[in-house]
Amino acid sequence: MEKYLEIIKNSYTGYWNYIKQSVLFELNWENYFYGLILISLVVWALEIVFPWRKNQSIFRKDFWLDTFYMFFNFFLLNLIVLIALSNTASEVFNDILGLIDVSVTDLQLFNINDFPYALRLFVFFIIIDFVQWYTHTLLHKYEFLWNFHKVHHSVKQMGFAAHLRYHWMEPVVYKSMKYIPLAIMGGFTAQDVAIVHFFNITIGHLNHANINWDYGVLKYILNNPKMHIWHHVKELPEDRKNGVNFGITLSIWDYIFKTNYIPYSGRDIEIGFEGDEKFPNNFIGQELYPINRKES
Repeated sequence: MEKYLEIIKNSYTGYWNYIKQSVLFELNWENYFYGLILISLVVWALEIVFPWRKNQSIFRKDFWLDTFYMFFNFFLLNLIVLIALSNTASEVFNDILGLIDVSVTDLQLFNINDFPYALRLFVFFIIIDFVQWYTHTLLHKYEFLWNFHKVHHSVKQMGFAAHLRYHWMEPVVYKSMKYIPLAIMGGFTAQDVAIVHFFNITIGHLNHANINWDYGVLKYILNNPKMHIWHHVKELPEDRKNGVNFGITLSIWDYIFKTNYIPYSGRDIEIGFEGDEKFPNNFIGQELYPINRKES
């Protein structure tokens, strides 16, 4: 128990120091704080210059709520619980494996650092994106998970910041699902993670942005605003009640597994979910929704 408490303490102090270094410009390529701000400003500028829904305000409905979600989920949530939880869970998993005389390295099918640099990034990105796509389908399939995911689907006007409106439980689910694939791949560098992460954030922002783009032939590979808005459609077709267009960064998984759906231009479709008029419209209410719902 003392070992785990030490891990938790070190996680808090280490991540707090990381945030301070980020804000004070003491980090370079791994500075997620200013990286997020820069990406957000660029995509917001694209929304202003190339608007798809021209009557939608630049400061759309819930703009500031979603901006708060961006920084809370990307930084404060990690400080409050995720880093400590992730590091502790990883150590518990290693200890369990040790009881049966197995180590994480025994699970490795290959060491990704043995690959050429470009191939290493590509394999890392593809595997992680597929795991996230599959996890996303589970968030829609099972009611317990869907009640958490409703926070993201409570957006009523799409914009870049809606990308990071999600309940704190979602990253717990995603990180849990990614742990084994990451262990199987072996080691990877912090720079690899940063490059892939910044790319995913950029595409994710664009997917939710009010931008009149679909990337042409690349729409069959990359998720895009004209595809992703149908993921948020309020009224799903009868044969797709568990959702459509689950792609996170890549759209190709939806085309491969036949979950793609773009019947016509979704520019003016109503987004949300059935009963969303009763869904809380503030941060605290949305975070507590799954618990309050169960109690009621």
